[in-house]
Amino acid sequence: MGKKILGVILGLMLTVSTVFASKLPDNIQSYLKKNVSGIDIRFDGVIILPDGTLYLPLYPASFKKPEVLEISETYPAGGLMSDKPEVVIFNNDFVLLKVLNVDGKKTVKRFDKPPIQVKSGILPQDMLVPKGLIIPENIKSIVGNLDIQLSPKLDVKVVSDVSLSAKAFDDATKSGKTYQNKATVSQLKNKNLYMVSSYSKNIAVVNGESFKSDYALSQVATPISAAITKDNKFLIVTAYDSPIVNIISIADDRIIKQLDLTTQGGEIVMDYNNNKAYVSSPDASSIYVIDTTNMTLVQRIKVNGRCERLTLSGNYLLYVDKLSDNVWSVELGNKYSLVNLGKFPNISKIIYNNGVVYLSSRTKHRVAIVDYQNKKLLTEFDTVEKPVDMLLYNDKLYILGAQYNQIQVYDIVNNQPIGVINIEGDGFSTELCPIVGTGLVIVTDTKVGRYSIVDMDKNIVLKTNGTELPVNNIIVGNRVKKINN
Repeated sequence: MGKKILGVILGLMLTVSTVFASKLPDNIQSYLKKNVSGIDIRFDGVIILPDGTLYLPLYPASFKKPEVLEISETYPAGGLMSDKPEVVIFNNDFVLLKVLNVDGKKTVKRFDKPPIQVKSGILPQDMLVPKGLIIPENIKSIVGNLDIQLSPKLDVKVVSDVSLSAKAFDDATKSGKTYQNKATVSQLKNKNLYMVSSYSKNIAVVNGESFKSDYALSQVATPISAAITKDNKFLIVTAYDSPIVNIISIADDRIIKQLDLTTQGGEIVMDYNNNKAYVSSPDASSIYVIDTTNMTLVQRIKVNGRCERLTLSGNYLLYVDKLSDNVWSVELGNKYSLVNLGKFPNISKIIYNNGVVYLSSRTKHRVAIVDYQNKKLLTEFDTVEKPVDMLLYNDKLYILGAQYNQIQVYDIVNNQPIGVINIEGDGFSTELCPIVGTGLVIVTDTKVGRYSIVDMDKNIVLKTNGTELPVNNIIVGNRVKKINN
């Protein structure tokens, strides 16, 4: 019995010693030297490429024994060692993690769901840790007994700094205009307005109808789209030149999760009934599905063309292919079948309602009405100049025209226009942002620092408020109690 126990102990010591001794397996060394000229394999197992790129080795709990050693997976996918991918997984479960520089800090790739080979691996325990290295918290098991800092949740609350984009803003317009109507809008009491602007990377957080923002949520790139969850606790944000979808906890103003689409994300539409968010990725001809109950990517829907102007109505997810002008519908309740509704030029907005599709053309200044079932054009009508957005409310279609800052109101039951709402002053009206649970809609402007509030029950402009910067999009949310504030 004593000999058996001693044998087990010796076996464990031999297994662990491969990690502590740091000598890379011979077949890994041979592979690397064959495929990367001038590679330096340091005594502690760290791999240094000729240009100074560092890779950290992860030893598996047990090595597989393939007949031929080869790369089984890389991130991004399909890479070779010469491409210097962020993660390399070999078919014997050995892993290489590239040391990345993110915002001036050394780290490794942050996964939403780390591959099992990464999560179960371990760094050499006598490794000389690169100075300042931070490891994502969800793969902390790879650290072992090494003294390595774990990445905290990312705090994004910053002081709003309008001067960061002052020059670009001054070229476009002037801020700080005082508007005569001082009446308050009760529906904005105890609300926060999250303002997305082309003139700033940050999302301004404004208390109700205040002119100045309380603070801002810092982003590494200019946001493309932002949406709020049904419970008003989280913001979901995509940004230019980034494959990352940021999940921001409003209660503590932190990025609590980052979802990697591998290609740039685009527009976000929310399905509050089914706790889902749909995120377009035109570069990948894909629409990603996020489960908002646990903020995980649950599906990738492959579509035709570059998907833009994403809109959701019930089980129908519609978009236009920017390259071909074809309008498509993804039938969510029919195994994600794709239905082609025809070709329409320069579509700025799509709305589906009870078997009818409304399509606004920005350059033709017209709205086409299409029968979904038969894929036939029923009729079309002239509308306001440069229609950029539409909204359906109480059987009325509200069509926003940017050229003259007008909203045409169209009765979809009787198929006839019933009036025009004029927005005060010059500018370039951009988006209709509904205040959920009310008959009010906010009209943003990308040229002038202002927004207007329209009452769709009375078809009038209630008032116009000034903003620090011109704003593309405004998300209205309930004020949330802060954590540790």
